Amino acid sequence: MKITIKSALALCLPAVGLGTFAAASLLNAAPPQRIKSHEELQVYDTPRIDPATAPGRPIFEQNCAMCHMGGVPKAPSPAFLAMLPPDSIVNSLTHGVMRSQGENLSQQDKIALAEYITRTPYDSYKRPAPPPVCTGTAVNFDMADTPAPIGWGRDNRRFVPAGTAQLSASDVPQLKLKWAFAYPASNRARSQPTLAWGTLFVGSQDGTVYAFDPDTGCTRWTTRLSAEVRTAIVADGEAKRLYFGDLLGKVHALDAMTGKELWAHRMSDHADATITGTPTLGGGLLYVPVSSLEVVQAGDPKYECCTFRGSVVAVNPATGEEVWRAWTAGEPVEKGKTAAGALILGPSGAPVWNSPTYDAKTDRVFFGSGENYSSPADENSDAIFAVDARTGKRLWHTQLTANDAWNVGCMIGNESCPAENGPDYDVAASPLLIDTGPNSRMLVVGQKSGQAWGLDPETGKIAWETRLGHGGTQGGIHFGMAAEGSTVFVPVNDMADTYDARIYDEKQRGAGLHALNAGTGKVRWFARAPSKCKGAKFCDPGISAAITAIPDVVFAGHLDGMFRAYNSKTGAVLWQTDTTVPVPSIDGGTAKGGSMSGPGAAVWKGKVFVNSGYGMYSHMAGNALLVFAPEKTAKPKRGAAR
Repeated sequence: MKITIKSALALCLPAVGLGTFAAASLLNAAPPQRIKSHEELQVYDTPRIDPATAPGRPIFEQNCAMCHMGGVPKAPSPAFLAMLPPDSIVNSLTHGVMRSQGENLSQQDKIALAEYITRTPYDSYKRPAPPPVCTGTAVNFDMADTPAPIGWGRDNRRFVPAGTAQLSASDVPQLKLKWAFAYPASNRARSQPTLAWGTLFVGSQDGTVYAFDPDTGCTRWTTRLSAEVRTAIVADGEAKRLYFGDLLGKVHALDAMTGKELWAHRMSDHADATITGTPTLGGGLLYVPVSSLEVVQAGDPKYECCTFRGSVVAVNPATGEEVWRAWTAGEPVEKGKTAAGALILGPSGAPVWNSPTYDAKTDRVFFGSGENYSSPADENSDAIFAVDARTGKRLWHTQLTANDAWNVGCMIGNESCPAENGPDYDVAASPLLIDTGPNSRMLVVGQKSGQAWGLDPETGKIAWETRLGHGGTQGGIHFGMAAEGSTVFVPVNDMADTYDARIYDEKQRGAGLHALNAGTGKVRWFARAPSKCKGAKFCDPGISAAITAIPDVVFAGHLDGMFRAYNSKTGAVLWQTDTTVPVPSIDGGTAKGGSMSGPGAAVWKGKVFVNSGYGMYSHMAGNALLVFAPEKTAKPKRGAAR
């Protein structure tokens, strides 16, 4: 039998599990790219060092590798530690949990070790002056401005009502930059801004939580913790507490008026556990989603993959103590060895990336899971779960995509990749509970497959499915949808190059903003994302970030750094700005955005607050917090020249 390139591709196409794509596109496309190591997942515009020649390498190998290369189950992996700021490493070895291990190291050894772990020259890591501290009346919190029950952690529909937004569609074209802040030593800004008590609360990459005066940018307080704040800040109006999760898998509670830490608890014993989804407050409990970066660790062919299991943990908001835990994946057991000789343990993974949705009417919690990390894939990956809010008992679960086991080894193309080879179709966005009639509701779900789904919230039965894009490793629906009434707004990413040798059908690329009827899944309109990239590296026009709706307007940040406001009835662009353009920061430096991913905008009392910069996963780095407000032009007096 004669095998040509074309016939070989035809034989392979059904087996690769990449969703829908065209053979013609594959035959005519440029050779697909792959990353060579997990370190390429980070994108920097700051100085870097070569780990091969770094003086800290032998110090790490002699003093740290035994524990952090898998010898101690709770010890974070090097890939995890690399995401910490270098001064946090030095502080931990000097004053923190690693001080006993650091006793025999000189200060210079600690600095060299921190440089090797973070790949950041210590001398280049200079924290700029802090923002100005509020004085006079600006120091006062507005106690009458109690937290609105909106946004991640409260109501995942991400709709800001008119009374809170105080911004009309006619005001939006007049939006101008009011002030900006450059997060210190940062290449990403992944914490959702929150407004409460007349104060802007937001976290940052270096672990600092800020309480800003929203009018001027002065600070009422700042509190620095040990690791990046990844989630939104959830404001508890009754207890006057703030809740959020960090990179190391801890949930924190702070006094909202002072920034004092009240409690902090790690939500998993697994070394690579992290918190990406915002904890949800409801029914007297705080529901915490647990995900992990073991999916990155697994890119090493020598790594024994995998032992992490996703879960949602209900904790007492006053103490942080666990009340119940609902697991996703089953218990991992040995399943064999890879070609490189590493153990395969499974099932594993099914992380919970999204903020759980609490339903007060039925006292239920809904959430979605991601892929399995290792073979065998089980029935819990890429699924939606409904659990009892009091006990965590599973009431139903519906799997949307079967046989999805994937890890970063699949991007690299090595022996770590499970036999299923993906397709990595996480349910990464929070499920939205939508009223579709006087006595009817729909649970609307977005998936990285490029599909939106409607499920019966009582039974989990699928009511409708709508394909909006080709999806993929970095395709489909990512961080968050929004809804106004029975209309659901769905952002789609659909990157053209996902750096894992996968090529998708351009004809199915759905990058942009879609509006759906929540009851039927019918598309009401689609605004395709224009591109300003012009071949720039790490630039893509799609929408990965969570979106935010106010009456008649949807705000969406794009991966090319464009921040746009869309008419929610038609999809027409009302206003846009390029966040990659450098602007003065209130601390005297320069703020410069990048790709917009992760958190979306917050809208409060006529102002729009948004982060820009996402130096991860082949996206553009940035460090900007941007605040916009309308600059209305005064009407000319009668008889004046026009």
